[in-house]
Parts: sequence; C-alpha cells; structure tokens
Amino acid sequence: MFQFMRFLYSCVFYLITPLIIVRLFVKSLTAPAYKKRWLERFGVYSCPAHKETIWLHAVSVGEVEAIFPLIKHLQKLYPSHNLLVTTTTPTGSERVHTVLSDSVSHVYLPYDLPDVIQRFMTHFQPKLAIIVETEIWPNLFAYCANHDIPLYLINARLSQKSTRAYQKLAMLMQPIFAGITYIATQTEPDSQRFIAVGAKSQQVETLGNIKFDLINPEQYLVQGRELKTTFFKQRWVWLCASTHPGEEALCFSSYQALKRHIPELLLVIAPRHPERFSSIKKEAQQLGLQVITRRSGEVCSATTDMFLLDTMGELKMLYYSADCALIGGSFVDIGGHNFLEALIAEVPVVFGSYMDNFKEIAANALTQHAALQCTETSALTDTLLMMYTQPKLRKQLSMQGKAFVLHNQGTLAALLKKLSLAIEKIS
Repeated sequence: MFQFMRFLYSCVFYLITPLIIVRLFVKSLTAPAYKKRWLERFGVYSCPAHKETIWLHAVSVGEVEAIFPLIKHLQKLYPSHNLLVTTTTPTGSERVHTVLSDSVSHVYLPYDLPDVIQRFMTHFQPKLAIIVETEIWPNLFAYCANHDIPLYLINARLSQKSTRAYQKLAMLMQPIFAGITYIATQTEPDSQRFIAVGAKSQQVETLGNIKFDLINPEQYLVQGRELKTTFFKQRWVWLCASTHPGEEALCFSSYQALKRHIPELLLVIAPRHPERFSSIKKEAQQLGLQVITRRSGEVCSATTDMFLLDTMGELKMLYYSADCALIGGSFVDIGGHNFLEALIAEVPVVFGSYMDNFKEIAANALTQHAALQCTETSALTDTLLMMYTQPKLRKQLSMQGKAFVLHNQGTLAALLKKLSLAIEKIS
C-alpha cells in the first residue's frame, strides 16, 4: 500500500512540476535569485562530489542560522568529513555562502521526484542525512531507508494543525517515519505529536531547541555599538526586525504617533525578504518620512525618520544598536520569527499574537517576564511608550531576556553527542 501511495504522490508531483516552474519564474520577477541555478532543483550539478559526505538540510534563513554553530562544531570534530548543506530559498543559500564560504558544499535541495532524488544521491553519496525542523519528503526518505543512509530529524517540531493533516495520511506517514533513524524534538508536545502520526517512541527524544545555543561574536557587539554612536547619533532606536507585508504600515503609524512624545526616536526597519527593500522605502517616503539606507552609507541627521536595513546578514549585529525590538511575522499571520537573537543582545522585545512557530518559547518567555506581547495592534504604541518612559522596565526585560536564553542552552551539546555516535559508525 505504501508503494502505491508513494507512486500516486510522485505522479501528482510530476503533473504539477510545470506549475512549480511557473511559480519560480513569477518569484524571480521580484527576487531575481530565483531564476538562477534551476538545474540544481532537478538534481543536475556542476560542482564536484566528495566522499565521506555528511549532508545537512535547512529550508531558509531561520533554520540555516540555527545550525551554523552545529556545523562549526562538526567541522572542528570531523575535519576529514565533507559537509554538504542544502537549502530551499535563495536567502538561505546566500547566508550559507556568506558565513561558510567554501568550507562546505552547497546546492539547493532537489524536488522530491524519484529520478531527481536518484541523481542527487548518486552525485553526492551522503553517508549521513540530517534534516532540520520538519521537512518530510516521501521519496527522499524512502531512498535513505532503502540505501541504509542514517536519517536524523533534528530540532524537530510539529504543530497541532500539521499533526491532524498527517493523521489523515497514516498509510503514507507510518512507513516514512519507519525509515527515520532518530528524531530530536524541541518540546515534549512535539514528541507526542510525532508519535501520534506514526513515529515509534524509541525513535523520538525531546532534546530542546538548538536556537538557544547562539554564538554571537564579540564583533557584533562592537559593530552594533559603533553603529549606534556614529550612524544613529545616539538616537532612541526602535528596531522592527524581519517584517512582512502589513507590518511596516503598522510600524509607520506607531512611529508617527510616538514621534510626538519621543523626539529622538529613530525607526529602523529590517525586512524579512530582500525583494521588498525598494517598495518599503517608497512607502515610507510617500508618508513623508525621511529615509536613509544601510547601503547608502549615509549617517542619520536630526531630521532622519527611518533607517532601512537593505542588506542581508546584519540583523544580529543591529540588535546591539537597538533600544527595543519588534519581532516581525507576529503581527500578521506568519507564525513569528526567532526573537532569541534579540534577547541575547539584551534588547527588550515585543511581539504580536501570531507566534505559532515559537509557541512554547514565547509562552515561557512571557511567563518569565523576558518579553512583552501585544495581542492587539492598537496597543503597540502605548507599549513602546511605556518602555521608553520606564528605563527600569527596559533594564529588567533585557536582563531577564538574556537570562532566559542562557538558562535554556545545552541542546547543541546533547545533539552533538547523538550525532557523534552516528558519525563514528559511518567512519
């Protein structure tokens, strides 16, 4: 039955492949990087293959950032092994190139089609597969199982919505999970959900979230403080990080209301997707805001309203220049983004009601008074004004935020122990 279900799945995938290509083309109109390296998505590569390859897959920027510390440790512990890192998005790809350069091989993850997966695996011949969070691909996983490639699902999470969907596909999901060697989940509820959709209890272990195990170089602090002093001229900096459509308008509205009470206020916008840089700048200027960009190299003047971060890879540094931070993707129904990077930089954090991607972490942070939440967008302006007028509250939030992150670290060390056992077996 499983083979038949996988056959149907593959047939449907082949049928919709032309639509996927059209979607790539449409995306490339606003994000030109999507028109490049299409052959990689079909298992055709120009880069050479290496032996003794450990393969790690991370979808996009958030997942890639989470595994950089893991990759650095693996490179140090196992210098004779080659690392292959795959991503799905150009932004994730750019971060891999920027941070890891040529120390790893990197391509896009191929589409989950039998012949495409065959070409990918034949070319790279990975000895160990490590998939970050929840990427479940029937043909890919079946290939690993059929060719005795250990498959580890790490930092795994599963929402209630996904659990209900997977339970409807029990005949397909149970054989897929049978081929997974080990599942390291973020929380105990995640473990229970994986078991509910077909994983065996002995396959699953709750290790915690590796996103707590941040490595922020000292240079981030130095560069951030320098940016605050030189470019921002000691303005009171409100950083809106990883914003999505609809959130910038909210930030502009709050900024205009707050400016009457905070003359030294500077709005800093760091959009999630680079293809939106120009449209956000235009939107702000249409409202009469004076905008400068990071790429321009200009220094803020007394009349500057907004600083637009139109570069990638500098957000962690930028947190060290902020007086408070709004976490994007949480005021529109995206599911929120990683706010731990802000907490470790001792920046008071406020996020909205849509934090499904970090549901338990957000709930724990609120319980431990490590962050603030605005469940109503209308409360944002008052919340920010409260933070400005109460420096003791800001200090308390920043201290408790950093303590919250430090207290929850240790998952990376536990994960490395598990992976080391697997690597020793394949060596």
